[in-house]
Amino acid sequence: MHRSRQTPQRNRANLTRLPLAAAIYLAFGTAFAQDAAAQQDPAQQSTQPATTTQTAPAQKQAVLETVTVTAQKRTEDVQKVPISIQVLGQQKLNELDLQDFSDYAPFIPALSFDTGEGGGSVPYFRAVASGENSNHSGPQPSVGVYLDEQPVTTIGGVLDVHLYDIDRVEALAGPQGTLYGASSQAGTLRIITRKPDPTGFSAGYAIGANGMTGGDMGWGLDAFVNVPFSKDIALRVVAWDKKDSGYVDNVPATRTFPSWNADSGGNGTITNVGTVAESNYNDVFTRGARAALRFNIGENWTITPGVMTQKQDSYGNFSSDDHLGRYKVNKYYPEFAHDDWTQASLTVEGKIGNFDLTYAYAHLKRDIDSAADYSDYSFWYDTLDGSGAYFYDDSGALINPSQVIWGDDRFTLSSHELRIASPADQPFRFVAGLFWQKQTHDILQRYLTVGDLATPLEVAGWTDTIWLTQQGRRDQDDAIFGEMSYDFTDHWTGTVGARHFSYDNNLRGFFGYSDGYSSHYGVALCFNDMQFRGAPCVNLDNTVKKSDTVYRANLTYKFDDHKLVYGTWSEGYRPGGLNRNGTVPPYLPDYLTNWELGWKTTWQDNRLAFNGAIFQENWDDIQYSFLPPSGSGLTVIRNAGNARIRGIEMDANWAATYNLLLSGGMAFYKAELTKPYCGFNDLAGNPVKECPAGTVNPNDPNDPDDDEIVDGPQAPVGTRLPVTPRYKGNLTARYSFDIGEYESYVQGAGVYVGDRRAALIREDFDAYGNLAAYTQVDFAAGIRRGNWSIDFFLKNAFNEAAQLSRFSQCATDTCGFQPYTVHSAPRSFGLRFSQEF
Repeated sequence: MHRSRQTPQRNRANLTRLPLAAAIYLAFGTAFAQDAAAQQDPAQQSTQPATTTQTAPAQKQAVLETVTVTAQKRTEDVQKVPISIQVLGQQKLNELDLQDFSDYAPFIPALSFDTGEGGGSVPYFRAVASGENSNHSGPQPSVGVYLDEQPVTTIGGVLDVHLYDIDRVEALAGPQGTLYGASSQAGTLRIITRKPDPTGFSAGYAIGANGMTGGDMGWGLDAFVNVPFSKDIALRVVAWDKKDSGYVDNVPATRTFPSWNADSGGNGTITNVGTVAESNYNDVFTRGARAALRFNIGENWTITPGVMTQKQDSYGNFSSDDHLGRYKVNKYYPEFAHDDWTQASLTVEGKIGNFDLTYAYAHLKRDIDSAADYSDYSFWYDTLDGSGAYFYDDSGALINPSQVIWGDDRFTLSSHELRIASPADQPFRFVAGLFWQKQTHDILQRYLTVGDLATPLEVAGWTDTIWLTQQGRRDQDDAIFGEMSYDFTDHWTGTVGARHFSYDNNLRGFFGYSDGYSSHYGVALCFNDMQFRGAPCVNLDNTVKKSDTVYRANLTYKFDDHKLVYGTWSEGYRPGGLNRNGTVPPYLPDYLTNWELGWKTTWQDNRLAFNGAIFQENWDDIQYSFLPPSGSGLTVIRNAGNARIRGIEMDANWAATYNLLLSGGMAFYKAELTKPYCGFNDLAGNPVKECPAGTVNPNDPNDPDDDEIVDGPQAPVGTRLPVTPRYKGNLTARYSFDIGEYESYVQGAGVYVGDRRAALIREDFDAYGNLAAYTQVDFAAGIRRGNWSIDFFLKNAFNEAAQLSRFSQCATDTCGFQPYTVHSAPRSFGLRFSQEF
C-alpha cells in the first residue's frame, strides 16, 4: 500500500512542474531568438522607450515595471542588486489578494514555514530549519522580520502584519548577517509601507466578504487617507478590520481517566458537550491602524515619525486530529490567543555633503494572553503511568486531573540604528553603521488543574497551579557593521563587508512545582528565598555573553545594463542563550556559511526577467528546541550537530504579450545532517557529536548510576532536515483585456510544495512521518472602471487540505499516540470592492 500511495504523488509532482518548466522554456526560447535577431539586424532595434508604440496600436507592447528595493540600505533597481531577493510589489499583493504572512509565503520560492496549533507561523529560508518546538522559550529566530527600517522579530513566531497600503515585501534569501544582524542568520523579510506624500491628496478603501467550504463567513474592511498639509508636510493614516472565518470543528466527545474512576471516588469522565464543542470554532478577528507623519526640512532632510498597532483575537484550535477526520478535533476546555502589539518609530534621513545619513529608532510592545487545553498531557500520563492518582483535594479525594495552560507573555523590543552611505554613483562606495537592540520577555505560564488542588500541591500563592513559570528574559545585542564596494572596471565590482557583534542574554526567575509535589523541580531548586513577581523564590539566574565577527564578500560581473552574474561568500549567526529549565546548561551560538553563484538578467527590451542562484550552506551547531521525553514537559534547547544545504532557486517574470503576464519561481534543495545529533552534552556542557550505539550519556555528573547507554544518535548523518520540501514551485498567469469601457482580467495561480519530513529526530519522525506533497490553485477575475474595481477570488479551488505541520501536545513518548496536523484552509470564495480617489 505504501508504494501505491507514493506513486501517484510522484506523477502528480511531475505534472505540476510541467507548466512552470514550459513557461520558462518558451520564455527563453523566444528571448534568445529575439536577441539574436536584433543583433543580426541593428536597424530593427528600437531607439524609443520600451513603452512607446512604433507601429499600429494593435502592436503596443508591455514591459515589466521597474521595482526598486532598499535591501542593501540604498534605493536600487532590484535587477541591479547582486543578491538573491524576491519582491512582491503593491500591484502583486493586490492581484493575488495577499493579506498576511500565510498568504504571501507560498509565492516566495526560498521561504518555508511551520504553523502551530494556535495558527501562528515561523518562517525559514533555504531549508535552514530543524523542525524545533518554536514556543516562547526557544532560541531567537533564524529569519529577521523588518517593518520599514525597524526590526520586529520576536521569539515564537512572525509578527503577522496585515498587508494593506503596503509598497512591497522584500525577501532576502541567505545570510544577511553583515547588514541585518543576529536574527537574519538565514534570511530577512522586509515589509515596506507606503509613505506620506506631500504632493497631493489621496484616499481609498476596500470592502470584502468571503465564504468557505465547510466553514463560516469572513469579511474585511480597509481604508487609507493621505493628507498634505503643505508642500513639505503630509500625514498618512491606514486602518483595517477583518474576520477570518473558522473551519475546524470541535466535535462532541468524552474522555475517561483510568485513575479518576468510581472506585477511587471520581466519575472518571469529562465531556465538551454543552461547553466548547462547536462547529467552525477557530475564528480570527484582526483590527489595527497605522499613521505616519512626514516632514521635509529643506531639500536634504526628512523626519518621519510613525505608529502602528494591531490586535488579533484568535479562538479555538487550528489543528486536526486526523483520526477523527480533516478539520475535526476533540478539545475539552476553552482555547484562545489575544495578540496585541504597538510599534512607535522614528526615521530621520538626510545628507551631510554628498553622504546619506539615516537614523532609525523603534520601540515595540507586544502582549499575548492565551489559554490552551492541556488535557492530552493529563490523560496520556494517567494512562501510561497512573499519574492521576497524585491529584487530590484537601480532603484527600481524587480530582479531575485535566490541566489547562494560562499564558501571559509580555515583550518589548527597542532598537537604534545610525548609518552613513557614500554617494552611490562613485566607483568606491560604502555603507557603515552602529546598531543597538534590547529585547525583554516577561514569561508567565500557569498549569492549572480543573479540579480543586490540595494546598500542599499548589505552588504557594497560586491557586490550583501545579506548575508555575514566572521568569524574565533579557536579550541585548550591539554591533558595528559596514560594506565597501569598488568598481574595478565597467564590468567588475567587488564588495566586502563585516559585522562585529556582541550579545548579553540573561534569564532569571522561577520554574517548577511546589516542594509538596516534587523534590526535583521548583521550590526544591531555590537558592534565593526572595519572591520573584509573586513566585515563591528564585531558582534560575544565568547570563551568557559573547562577541564575534561575521563577514561577507561579493564579486559581480556585469555583461551590460541588463545582465549580471555574481559570486557571494557570506556568514550568518544566532546568539547562544539560556534554557528556561535551569537544570539544563546554556546552548551555543549557531553559524551559517553560504557560497552562492547567482544571476540577474532581463531580455526582450525589458519584457522578460530571469534570475536565479545556486548555493551551498553549511550550518554548524544547530540550535534545536524540543520537549524532552518523560521529563518536566519544559522546552529544552541543545545544539544538534551540523548540516549541509545545497540548492538552486529561480524566478521569472515575462510580459508575453501586451495582455498576458506570466510569473513564477522554483526551488530545489538537498538538506541533510553532516554530523549526527546525539541529544546530550558531555560533562563540560559541550554537545556530543559522535555517539555510536553503546555510548554513555552522563545524565547526572553527580550520580554515575543515572548514566544511560544510548543505542546511537537521535538523528544520524544523512538525516533530511524537516519543514522544507526538496522542490517548491509557483506559477501565475494574468490576462488583461477590455470590455467596452471596462478594464478586465482573469488570473490563475498555482503553488506546488513537495513532501516534507515532519520532525528531525528518529522518535518524533516515527510518530509523525512525512507531510504529503500538495498543489493549491487559486483563480481570480475582475473589472475596473475609473477609480473603482470589483475583484472575485476563488482560493484553493480544488479544496486541497494541505498538510502544513504535525506535532503532539507533549513529549512524543507520552503524547505521540495522538498527533495533530495543521491543514491549509478549505476552498473559499471572496468578493472585494475597492476605490481610490
